[in-house]
Amino acid sequence: MVTTINSQALIQPNETPKAYRIRLYKNKLLYGLSNDEIGKLCNEAFGVKWTESAHRKKTQNYLKGYNDAKEELGAVDQQLQNMIEENKQLKREAAKELKKIQTEKLEYNKWLREEARDELITEKIVKAIGNLQSLKVHEYIKPVRSNNSYLLCFADCHYSIEFSIKDLFGNIINEYSPEIFENRMWDLFNQIVEIVEEKQINELNIWELGDGIQGLIRLNSQLMQLRYGVIDSAINYGHFLANWLNQLSNHVRIKFQMVMDSNHNQLRLLGAPKNSFTDENMSKVIMLMIKSELKDNPNITIIENPTGLNFGQFSTHQVLGIHGEVKNLSDALDNYSRAYQTPIQYIIGAHVHHVISNETGINQEAISIRSMVGVDPYGMSLPATSNAGASLFEFNQLKGLTCEHRLKVD
Repeated sequence: MVTTINSQALIQPNETPKAYRIRLYKNKLLYGLSNDEIGKLCNEAFGVKWTESAHRKKTQNYLKGYNDAKEELGAVDQQLQNMIEENKQLKREAAKELKKIQTEKLEYNKWLREEARDELITEKIVKAIGNLQSLKVHEYIKPVRSNNSYLLCFADCHYSIEFSIKDLFGNIINEYSPEIFENRMWDLFNQIVEIVEEKQINELNIWELGDGIQGLIRLNSQLMQLRYGVIDSAINYGHFLANWLNQLSNHVRIKFQMVMDSNHNQLRLLGAPKNSFTDENMSKVIMLMIKSELKDNPNITIIENPTGLNFGQFSTHQVLGIHGEVKNLSDALDNYSRAYQTPIQYIIGAHVHHVISNETGINQEAISIRSMVGVDPYGMSLPATSNAGASLFEFNQLKGLTCEHRLKVD
């Protein structure tokens, strides 16, 4: 047995003994091996006790046959090349057809996934609606003409998220959960009723300006903070709003609108970025819940603008409601006016979670309202803090917006 040899002369992993023997004889000078050493290495590889010459003859016969075959192959090489060229076009055509089939299959599977997902969501919503108890319908409130109009706006409820934010001493700055959201909405309810009774308001417009649920726009950072999944969040949020509006309609007539597209309500399907599937939005589920539960309430009118935005004319002044994910709300007022060829006097948005008011002309303002969630972990990372709350606006026929009740909730 050879004890000291070039490491390259060792048999390699997955190398057959036959290939190993041929390699040794072809590279014996490179490896510094004698014929006897090659014979010993080959015996070890094959597990035999042949003479060195036997291994050498086996190798020579193999190489001779290989060279003869190579000469014969050379004679038909041109013919093979011609056949290959002729088949290339056939392969290309076949590849095209295969790609067509694969594309059709992908589209078909995509359609199946979408159908299955839609059916699952629909079944869950239908089941949830079927299990709901009928709301008590309150006594009809007759409309009364007035020169003043009233608009309540709330937004950024981020239903389902849970967190607790503390200061440097361990005191709670803000905490949130579905229960805290509901408590804040009932606090808002009581404040609204006081204003309604004080000003003898007969009709109240209510706008929900988006981000009603937390959704899943950043999966890795938000999943562990959610109480419910996206579908259950939309169902529970819609059910609560329906009940809340129903209770409020015992005190005042209501015209309700909801922004149908906002970044947190969107479904980010297949990891796509925002606005990739604007029609895939849980606002539809929320609105479906509200409409289904309030369909028999004579004191509530649900308005759905074809643009998916909120729009109304309050004491002759045209007001637009958006979620507010724009660079500049004042510029947005002009942009929307031009886009819809409608003179808009007031634009009201949310999204930034704090109050901003910018007077851009006579009886013309761009306004951003507070959020119901208040300061959240993302806001603290900036850092930017603000109160939780909503706004109730009063419009006058001659003077436009005359009063904004900036309602704070605990």
